[in-house]
Amino acid sequence: MVATQDKPLGNVFRQMGGGSFPPVVETFERGKTIFFPGDPAERVYFLLKGAVKLSRVYEAGEEITVALLRENSVFGVLSLITGNRSDRFYHAVAFTPVELLSAPIEQVEQALKENPELSWLMLRGLSSRILETEMMIETLAHRDMGSRLVSFLLILCRDFGIPTNNGITVDLKLSHQAIAEAIGSTRVTVTRLLGDLRQEEMISIHKKKITVHNPVLLSQQFS
Repeated sequence: MVATQDKPLGNVFRQMGGGSFPPVVETFERGKTIFFPGDPAERVYFLLKGAVKLSRVYEAGEEITVALLRENSVFGVLSLITGNRSDRFYHAVAFTPVELLSAPIEQVEQALKENPELSWLMLRGLSSRILETEMMIETLAHRDMGSRLVSFLLILCRDFGIPTNNGITVDLKLSHQAIAEAIGSTRVTVTRLLGDLRQEEMISIHKKKITVHNPVLLSQQFS
């Protein structure tokens, strides 16, 4: 097992299977699919490192980002909530290189029945996910791509930001293509808009990590 910092939900997740069948460690490179819509819902995932993008694919081929999951998140649990063994509803993709724990859904279901603490932690996590999904959908509802990008940067600051002397640094190495895919834009447009923000000294970028110098000011000017 991979050693990590003390994270209650992660600790409980690791204990599933009673030591005989521990959760499996899986790794995915950026852009690799973890599961597709329509795949059998056979496993539940706990995010150890990196970020995972959940999106909904519609019949016309349009793909809308509904959540960007950070470390210590559980996903792939829709069947547990509905009580029906349905196929996957979302497209889950590694937004950055990721490391996951995964366990069979039957094992997680049994653990939820036996461990009230796990049920409570899972409920708290899912409640946070609902709020994050609502904010993400609101962000992508902006018709103006500049406002959409700024709103996305502010979400990244909230969920992945680290305070520095220059502002808030997003602790993810992000390519322009990855950002474009997340907000439904193109790499060329994202490159241009980020360039404009750099010229206005709203952001700086070093080794693919974005620093927002003043999130409050950015929010006020581009809301």
